[in-house]
Amino acid sequence: MHTLTRTVRFAVGTGSDARGVNGFAGNPHVRGLDRHYELHVSCRGTVDPITGYLIDIKAIDRAVRDRVVPLFDRAVTTNTAPAAVLAQTLDTLRALPAPLLAVRLFLTPYHSIEMAAMDPSTVLFRQRFDFSAAHRLHSPSLSDDDNRRLYGKCNNPRGHGHNYVVEPAVRCKPDTLTLADLEAITDRVIIQPFDHKHLNEDTDEFNVAKGGVLPSVENIAQVFFTRLAPALAQHPSKPTLERITVWETDRTCATYPS
Repeated sequence: MHTLTRTVRFAVGTGSDARGVNGFAGNPHVRGLDRHYELHVSCRGTVDPITGYLIDIKAIDRAVRDRVVPLFDRAVTTNTAPAAVLAQTLDTLRALPAPLLAVRLFLTPYHSIEMAAMDPSTVLFRQRFDFSAAHRLHSPSLSDDDNRRLYGKCNNPRGHGHNYVVEPAVRCKPDTLTLADLEAITDRVIIQPFDHKHLNEDTDEFNVAKGGVLPSVENIAQVFFTRLAPALAQHPSKPTLERITVWETDRTCATYPS
């Protein structure tokens, strides 16, 4: 089995009829104060032995631009909830010539909702956050020389800093957990306790002398998951934290659980 995901970008609003040729940036493209969206369409199935395709991506592009973009045009006018539009999109794209797996809508570059074809009763709600912190990688189980060899610059005795990015992926019923709710809980449980801190020295979770763990990006993701999951579960809608991803840099991230 293979999964193929196609990203389709488009604008709706005053210029939504402005068809162009630049599918990378968006087609229809933005004119004036249009709204710009990015839709990820994922299909799963077997590859055709003759064409080598699971599905011709042009079929996805046509379906989105001919049938989904008008849905968004109407939804913007009527102020329809994003999850409801996503459900309509899912139904519309079931006619694709390959089994539909999921659709994921990026409302901003940092916030998205995803709906699976097999379970349209829930959505996967994601939002990104950032914080700055210092840390030092130094294992008490290793000699000083071994620590320097293993961690290099990350073993600097005075530590070093990162601008971390955090993305929780939360499973919930549509329109039961607001973005404001997720931001408030995540800010309280993760951002405020760790932002502008030296993780080894200022937090118990990453202070090895107090029973904490080394603040590697892998451990940070796991610690944040264990803090955020029970806090989200206390919300009246009982959302479930499925996973959390932490970026240490734009080239290194860890997801827990995976």
